[in-house]
Amino acid sequence: MPHILPKLTAIINSKAPFSNTAGKDALDIALIFGSFEQPTSLFFQGDGVWQLIQEQNGALISVKDYLKTFAAFEFYDLENIYVCQESLFQRSLTTDFHIEKVQVLAKKEFADKLATHHTVLRF
Repeated sequence: MPHILPKLTAIINSKAPFSNTAGKDALDIALIFGSFEQPTSLFFQGDGVWQLIQEQNGALISVKDYLKTFAAFEFYDLENIYVCQESLFQRSLTTDFHIEKVQVLAKKEFADKLATHHTVLRF
């Protein structure tokens, strides 16, 4: 019997943190998939790159800070984390992220990596 590879899921984060619930929703889905050992990758592009930047505080605008939960990624085997280099550049951001193991990819590499996934969820 042939070995069947699991389907890969990509979660694209394209919204700024605290602007709406999209970032928290994406995080919740990623943790659920991780808890069931479903191979999942996280992609950050557009305003979604702000979710990775240090020194953000949702309490300043009376919103629960879900970004601290990113620290749990390693416990859920969420290790494939990609950020679009062009999105960082357009926002004059550095790679000073609050989580480790983030891979910064050029626009084409980002698109190519995304294309290897079977299911794509955009938030």
